[in-house]
Amino acid sequence: GESITSILPLPEDEASWDQFDVMFSTRSGGVRRNKLSDFVQINRNGKIAMKLDEGDAIIGVGLCNAAQNDILLTTALGRSIRFATEEVRVFAGRESTGVRGIRLAESDSVISMAILRSVEAGPAERAAYIKHSNAMRRAVSGEDELEDAAAPDDEEEAADEAALTPERIAELGAAEEFILTVSTEGFGKRTSAYEFRRTGRGGQGLLAQDLTRKGGRLAASFPVEEFDQILLVTDQGQLIRTPVSQVRIVGRNTSGVTIFRTAADEHVVSVERLADSGEEADNGDEPGSEAEE
Repeated sequence: GESITSILPLPEDEASWDQFDVMFSTRSGGVRRNKLSDFVQINRNGKIAMKLDEGDAIIGVGLCNAAQNDILLTTALGRSIRFATEEVRVFAGRESTGVRGIRLAESDSVISMAILRSVEAGPAERAAYIKHSNAMRRAVSGEDELEDAAAPDDEEEAADEAALTPERIAELGAAEEFILTVSTEGFGKRTSAYEFRRTGRGGQGLLAQDLTRKGGRLAASFPVEEFDQILLVTDQGQLIRTPVSQVRIVGRNTSGVTIFRTAADEHVVSVERLADSGEEADNGDEPGSEAEE
């Protein structure tokens, strides 16, 4: 009943390992942080990495640096929480269950953990930058705003927009990341990580994708680059490979656009990121290019 969850490439320079921590996350919303040096010496039969409660499982493991990274947890019911790495203390032992990362609703579970860059930008700066970047994308593409109306967000913050200098816009743009979310019904989107504001660990989080209009649950959530590709697989054995650039960039609390047209009884069960390889996808469709129905 045991299976491998994560494979982590480590820095080639072992002298730099002291700079990194290992963050574990579980299906039930728990997180734990250990020094990478705790796992330098590992026997052939393995080493206990984390103690789990009955029925729980590790869903993600990542390398992080407290001064440089935030943690993003996403759940099957479309919630996300982002918090500073330092919100999770460094555990001395490896056999504890950790602490709560996100408070889950009934029947919900964590599906992914992402390690994000920590960017010092206040609510006003983030709001101004997002408005500017959205306007620039529409100007380049000639498209109107997506008709997908934003769902109500019970933790939405109100903030005036700041006046950004060209230098600050360039700085925020260079540090910007995008989060891909895909539902079991084949709907997905890209959203600026600036829309996932940092909050305290252990809360209910923010809406990551509106699932009320199209139904289903979230199948995947992770950072992507513009020239990546993604591979989607359904429970009926269908598969597509498509460029990330064809998935629309829209707001955090929207339902997204069609990426995979699934049958009535078909669901997306796995989404994998393929790092940029310089190859072209050849699938004939242009997912993510159509407006909401």
